Amino acid sequence: MKNKKSFAPQEAEARPSRCPDNSAFKQQRLPAWKPQLTIATVLSTFFLTGAFCLSVGICLILSANSVREIQINYSDKCSDCSKLRENSYNWNIECLCSVDFKLKEDMLGDVFMYYGLQNFYQNHRRYVISRSDAQLLGRDVNVQRSYCAPFTTYNNGTPMAPCGAIANSMFNDTIDLFYNFNSSVIQVPLLKTGNSWWTDKNVKFRNPQSHNLSSAFAGTARPPYWQKPVYLLDEEDERNNGYINDDFIIWMRVSAFATFRNLYRRISRKRHFADGLPAGNYTFHISYNFPVTKFKGKKYVILSTMVWSGGSNPFLGIAYVVCGAAATLTGFIITAIHLKLRKKKTYFQK
Repeated sequence: MKNKKSFAPQEAEARPSRCPDNSAFKQQRLPAWKPQLTIATVLSTFFLTGAFCLSVGICLILSANSVREIQINYSDKCSDCSKLRENSYNWNIECLCSVDFKLKEDMLGDVFMYYGLQNFYQNHRRYVISRSDAQLLGRDVNVQRSYCAPFTTYNNGTPMAPCGAIANSMFNDTIDLFYNFNSSVIQVPLLKTGNSWWTDKNVKFRNPQSHNLSSAFAGTARPPYWQKPVYLLDEEDERNNGYINDDFIIWMRVSAFATFRNLYRRISRKRHFADGLPAGNYTFHISYNFPVTKFKGKKYVILSTMVWSGGSNPFLGIAYVVCGAAATLTGFIITAIHLKLRKKKTYFQK
């Protein structure tokens, strides 16, 4: 037994040590700066942060309030077309309606036209995943193995292009704007391209490789709710067809809220509209195709200008003002507590 115990210290010395090296890094002896939180530094930090946030928030709110915007609900004004679209068998019957409105002031600068939807939930999980990103990149894929079901193939086996619930429910109203100038009617020129994100247009969406776009989509069929195939979405501009169509790309970027707006057109600044939209009487001519009565929705057309901070949404400015007010209020509370404790300390010293 004594012989066995005599070997124990030697075996312990033979085993490698698990202690960290005696270095400044591993022994945590590196030089460091530790801030000294005095009352002056703390109060100055709170007050400077509050002043910065308040000034930025006020600038953002004033900028958002300077945006000129007009919003028109046309789902009720086009009630006859809305009733016609309640029956899905009338999908091939064209229905037109007109909505008159008046601009009391000029909308100077770049003017953007949006369509808005209310009570349309794009954030449902099954809806969001109902697409094939590989197909939208122009690849030859088996859509039956994707998440597009039930909008994958027809009963005869013909695949849908594009597949999925998002593409099938694409907004397809056609909206034209006319300016009633004196006794004449002038159509406002609208730009239908250049409205989508660059990354979407050039990275996320591609057409199949072929010498002809119609032959590239041979053997496929349009989604059930579409009126024309994907390669004829824009019959005036061949470069704006297929999966790289701007309206289609914008629709495929789903919204997180039930009420949202998507960019539809931009006003082309030429001739009478070089400076924007002048004040006067206008008319929307709408080809009503998108039904909303089944989900108790509403449809809007929005005309809006743009400023350096974006659109007319004041949320960011309000958030800055709230944070600045909270920081300033905290600074005053700390000041009051400090003065109160200092008075007590002075009293007890006496």
